[in-house]
Amino acid sequence: MMEEKNSNKKEESMDVSTTQVGKKEEKKRRMWIEISIYIILLFICGYIIPRFVLQRTIIDGSSMETNLYDNENVLVEKVSKHFKNYDRFDIIVFYPYGKGTKDYYVKRVIGLPGETIQIKDGIIYINGEELNENYGKDPIEDGGIAEKPIVLADDEYFVLGDNRRVSKDSRIEDVGPVSKDKIGGKVILRIWPFSKFGFVK
Repeated sequence: MMEEKNSNKKEESMDVSTTQVGKKEEKKRRMWIEISIYIILLFICGYIIPRFVLQRTIIDGSSMETNLYDNENVLVEKVSKHFKNYDRFDIIVFYPYGKGTKDYYVKRVIGLPGETIQIKDGIIYINGEELNENYGKDPIEDGGIAEKPIVLADDEYFVLGDNRRVSKDSRIEDVGPVSKDKIGGKVILRIWPFSKFGFVK
């Protein structure tokens, strides 16, 4: 009988020990699962979202006044461009010298793919008709290369800064019409300063 009792105690001790080992292994497994989830989330937040979905951009300069000001922070949406073209008057971020460079501009879409653009005597003409818009801070004094008609290709946009006396935009030969592959996305939201938080028009 004593031997049976001792045997039972040993079995119970082994069961407890096995259970403890099992719990430790389960804790380790859960810990590694949590770490893996955190790594995936960090990758999504740090790489996937800024590269393909939403990106914070800082306004540099005064070319978009009085709508956007120097050092304001905006969110740029990057998804819709894969499904549709940009609309007239959208504010976009583009890379005039290609996406591999650090230089980026923030401007407003004025001319759409396939349209003919001309700026004559300070007036913007689209396909020969005067464009009715009031985004410009001041009248256009220099039409640049658009003083002669510019026919946009099927993937090109003509862009202007709202502060047209100082803006370096599609009127300048170095920039010219902007092809879609150089566009990073559409500005949708001002996030800084907080006092001006809201959608951008």
